Amino acid sequence: MTGNDSSFYTKTHVYGDEYAILDGRVLTVAALSKTGGSGTNQNKRYTGFLSPSFNGRVILPPTAIGLVLALHTLLPAHENYRLKLLPYFSYFLVILLFIYGIAAVASLFSRSLREILSFKAVFHAFGLLALGVYNLATLKFELIPNIYFPPPERILGVFVEDGFFLLRCLVYSLRLLLSGFVLGALTGVFTGTVIGWSRRCNYWVMPFIRMVGPIPSTAWIPVALVIFFRPTSASVFLIALGVWFPTTVLTNSGIMNVRKTYFEVSSTLGAGDLRMILTVALPAAAPSIFTGIFNGTSACFLTLMAAEMIGCKFGIGWYINWQRETLAYANVYAGLIIIALTFSGLIGLQFKVRNKALAWQKGTIRW
Repeated sequence: MTGNDSSFYTKTHVYGDEYAILDGRVLTVAALSKTGGSGTNQNKRYTGFLSPSFNGRVILPPTAIGLVLALHTLLPAHENYRLKLLPYFSYFLVILLFIYGIAAVASLFSRSLREILSFKAVFHAFGLLALGVYNLATLKFELIPNIYFPPPERILGVFVEDGFFLLRCLVYSLRLLLSGFVLGALTGVFTGTVIGWSRRCNYWVMPFIRMVGPIPSTAWIPVALVIFFRPTSASVFLIALGVWFPTTVLTNSGIMNVRKTYFEVSSTLGAGDLRMILTVALPAAAPSIFTGIFNGTSACFLTLMAAEMIGCKFGIGWYINWQRETLAYANVYAGLIIIALTFSGLIGLQFKVRNKALAWQKGTIRW
């Protein structure tokens, strides 16, 4: 502070950042300097600001868990519920309560964790309360038939009692899925690159793709069983076919939309066709290629469920169909949960690879 300046400035550090108040706004020192407020000749008033170390939203999920656990413990099962009561739902809630409690305590010392938890807290609390309502509607009041909508403890019991067999089915499905996915993605990128680069190939191949590509992969099951003698090979072919079409179309679109000036400059520098494809066309078309692969991932999961029903003796799709025939709907829902988690994990992994490979691209969709 100088003799001519009536303002004062107090430095306050929170987790390595410096904060101040300028005209009622909370600013970091970096933002403060952009406003011109860091100088000593500004007639502004500054004071130290300390961000709160606790956010009330963080305790919403533990509160919801406590409410669901209390209702589950205090209310008896419906009188018409004849199955043996299982403790797995209570164990599940206690584990979640412990995890969210530890996270809430840790958020007192980590601003980034506190921001993440507070942002997701309302959604998590709503999901937990919805799970509690479902438990009340099935186990406690039997508002919906338990044979088709089993209570949560029955679904969790499948993971505990049948977990090893589910794991074997998941490994088998992943082997089919990854084999077909890699084959379809590589073939799709190659085909899309060829028809996008060569007008002659586009002339002869593109009409075939337009006729064959839109046909659902599951419609090719009779043909696949005739061509391939093993059901496993037929399943891989069907999955690859589901990935191949969207990858081919969007790779072709990406190649054809690359600016011609890029190829002219590379040609002037002495690059041949192969080098221009590898160093110019494919990198520039990478956003479209990744979009095609994402669409293909959704298609291959749909195809996987049908492909495992044509003679395979393992797999999540086969498991769901088998349990549905025996009216074991708790096992069916357990299989669906595994599919949802697996699909979400694979898509998340693909987005991380995409974000790393296309770090230069701004405004991309995040997963």
